[in-house]
Amino acid sequence: MLEVIFHPQFQRNARKLPEMQQRKLVAFIERLRKNPYDPLLHTKRLSAPLVGLFSFRITRDWRALFRFVDERTIQLTQVAHRNDIYR
Repeated sequence: MLEVIFHPQFQRNARKLPEMQQRKLVAFIERLRKNPYDPLLHTKRLSAPLVGLFSFRITRDWRALFRFVDERTIQLTQVAHRNDIYR
């Protein structure tokens, strides 16, 4: 199982999510720990200017970004609406 660490910006934004998205996020973080490429996460490798980051889907409209710190550690960096997260 992977270790997950949280960027301060991720923590601030996660607290602002609607309640339903917060609950789903908690469940998806557990899936991420077990398998970052779980099909239910819809994990995507991002391209420029976000090279090195990956996204996963919380709901149809909400995404979380993460990066691999090393082979056993993932850092969650951002969570936001899909219209805003890739900017």
